[in-house]
Amino acid sequence: MEAGLRSYLATACFSADQMRAGTREIYDRMLRESAFMDRANFAAFHPEDIRRLFDLYDQMFFGGRIRAELGDLPLHFRLSRRMTRAGGKTARHVLRQRGGAVVRTEYEITISSTLLFQTFQDEQRQVRVTGQLCRDRLEALQRIMEHEIVHLGELLVWEESSCRASRFHSIASRIFGHTEHTHALITPSERALTKFGVRAGDRVKFRFDGRHYEGVVNRITRRATVLVEDARGERYSDGKHYSKFYIPLEQLQRA
Repeated sequence: MEAGLRSYLATACFSADQMRAGTREIYDRMLRESAFMDRANFAAFHPEDIRRLFDLYDQMFFGGRIRAELGDLPLHFRLSRRMTRAGGKTARHVLRQRGGAVVRTEYEITISSTLLFQTFQDEQRQVRVTGQLCRDRLEALQRIMEHEIVHLGELLVWEESSCRASRFHSIASRIFGHTEHTHALITPSERALTKFGVRAGDRVKFRFDGRHYEGVVNRITRRATVLVEDARGERYSDGKHYSKFYIPLEQLQRA
């Protein structure tokens, strides 16, 4: 009898050659079959690409066991511009009635478009995801999907998953050859420093609605959050009051 997902996750093991051949076939098929990815360093992609990538991995490395375990449970795919630290995220959503009875369970895999598009532009350093050297965006996306599909498998079988735990490390290593559970994609903070010379804590000047302001960079995502002292603004932990501005990085100047 064919092993179910639980047994498969506990025992499956691929050789390095099998991993390379499988991931390369998926790479080539994505470039051939995607309506949006016209090259390895694609400039656009779609949730349908994520669904297709997931299904290719499920068939190639799990023999369709992930979809079989899901059954009729929904699995959604989403791209996020707001995720600026994690390359991907897998979530299990359980809707319950007031008495606690489960009405519906569904799953979602989200991929950070921001991190992928910020990387493989003009950076000079190597880019590694899950410990693997990535030459382009598609390879980085593959490593992220491999990581997230392990999360999904664990959630389906054990209803919990942690990439810091030994079980996750074992599965990701045996099936995909991962040696780490983190990524080294270019984050907004790194790009802000290397391209614009700005980091959190810096004093900066900028122009907004025709007026000049000076403040402190509090946070960097796709834009910089700048706090400007303002007696009418919100009070912060330092006892001062600030107004908050969201400014594109290219519009900031070091004060």
